[in-house]
Amino acid sequence: MPSSILHATPISRRTLLQRGFTAASAGLLQACGTNPHQPAISTPEHTAMPLQNNEIALLACSGTLPNAMQRQHGVERLQKAGFSISNRSAIDRQYQRFAGSDQERLQDLNQLTARQDMPRMLLAGRGGYGACRLLPHIDYARLCPMLKEAGTQIMGYSDFTAIQLALLAKGGVGSFAGPMLYSDFGARNVSPMTMQHFIQATTTADWNIFTPTPQAHQASGEGLFWGGNLSVLSSLTGSPYLPDIQGGLLFLEDVGEQPYRLERMLQQLYLAGILQQQKAIFLGDFAMGRIVDAYDAGYTLDSVIAQLRSQLRIPVLTGIPFGHIHDKTTLPLGYPA
Repeated sequence: MPSSILHATPISRRTLLQRGFTAASAGLLQACGTNPHQPAISTPEHTAMPLQNNEIALLACSGTLPNAMQRQHGVERLQKAGFSISNRSAIDRQYQRFAGSDQERLQDLNQLTARQDMPRMLLAGRGGYGACRLLPHIDYARLCPMLKEAGTQIMGYSDFTAIQLALLAKGGVGSFAGPMLYSDFGARNVSPMTMQHFIQATTTADWNIFTPTPQAHQASGEGLFWGGNLSVLSSLTGSPYLPDIQGGLLFLEDVGEQPYRLERMLQQLYLAGILQQQKAIFLGDFAMGRIVDAYDAGYTLDSVIAQLRSQLRIPVLTGIPFGHIHDKTTLPLGYPA
């Protein structure tokens, strides 16, 4: 049985209903081939509230989205659910390994400041690499207040972590670490769990985070949820784009990194004093595939976690279903628990 390790209430139910997608929740599940009456989802009482803005604006801040059919599947699924998709051309761009030149990718964000109204959601197209190039040039002074005033939801993970952390650090803008257009909504077989948690996070005021196995420790108390991709987060250490959060609840994930590289990044955060300032650390999935290093000699991810626990006096919880995996939960980033 799954073990509940944390109960989150990021913002008021009324606010989230105003910001969320309650009117389109069932449509999204149906468009993704998922049972909209799945009892695992907790829905707010007033789901008949009309949505005047069902716009999802696409962002392509990182790597190119190479498969045209997969891009189209993602867009069509969201459209069938009743959403209006804007900035559609962004996901078709390619410049070298990126989804457009630096200026084109930057414009996806900065052009929002010229609008009279804001989209309901900003949805990342894909991860990869390249978002960090944009950070010094984002118009935070104008963009962040507009996002906060409109209650625009921001969704993504992986390399998009750089954008999310920068918006939080420079303007106090919260977001969600969750599914993206290409790898999730555009997948051949969409994960029912991923879609249900996406809807739950964006339409209800509270939810639980589960792990597949019981934990030796539990996280409790108040703190700010924050985190994302370990490689990206650690690379921002010492920059103005990494938020200074004390007493937070830090979640981390990564993909394709060997155990020693993961430990090196964790040690960077430890040596910078960041890990010690948190109330708890949540480790998601660290998909390593079949990476084997002859030098490891029994040194594994479990070894990394054991070392981390020996250095810290806070709970280090594992098995959070989040990261570069098919079935993932959606986590608040920059909201208090």
